[in-house]
Amino acid sequence: MIATHNPGKLAEMRELLAPHGVEAVAAGELGLGEPDENGKTFSKIKALAAAKSAQLPAFADDSGLVVDALGGAPGILSARWAGPNKDFMVAMTRIERLLRERGATTPSQRSAHFVAALCVAWPDNHLEEVEARVDGTLVWPPCGTAGFGYDPMFMPDGYARTFGEMTSIEKHGLPPLGLGLSHRARAFVKLAEICLDEH
Repeated sequence: MIATHNPGKLAEMRELLAPHGVEAVAAGELGLGEPDENGKTFSKIKALAAAKSAQLPAFADDSGLVVDALGGAPGILSARWAGPNKDFMVAMTRIERLLRERGATTPSQRSAHFVAALCVAWPDNHLEEVEARVDGTLVWPPCGTAGFGYDPMFMPDGYARTFGEMTSIEKHGLPPLGLGLSHRARAFVKLAEICLDEH
């Protein structure tokens, strides 16, 4: 089970699991609510709660955008900056306003990274956790309509397009089809080696 109510994350996680022959159901599809998230990383909380409730192995993701000029914000609160309506244009506009207030107008002053913490929990409390990141620069105005969240303003290092301008295969597709570029894809490769390695 995938312990998320975020449709964008759900789609990416299903795409990452599919080549391993793993079929996944979402927490919302089983009628499970979202647990209180009160730790520094939520993936462990979400995975354990989901595994217990569904009596299935549960896969959870906790990711966020870390902006250097903002002291690491929004970080763990990335989704909350989008408000109750999950309006990430509001969140991106807030980041841009804060960057301008700090005089962060050049690419070198607008460095950021996405981080993903993935966790698989079993009903018996066994856990496997991994973390990965992708570095980049924040652009304005946002570009592209692909992906979700802050993707349209995040340009990964070494590329001339934002995540919002990349196809899902480009962003998080794994070799041989994609580059495994996103933070979630990089973390998933680590998790797959632990949990899904056929050898």
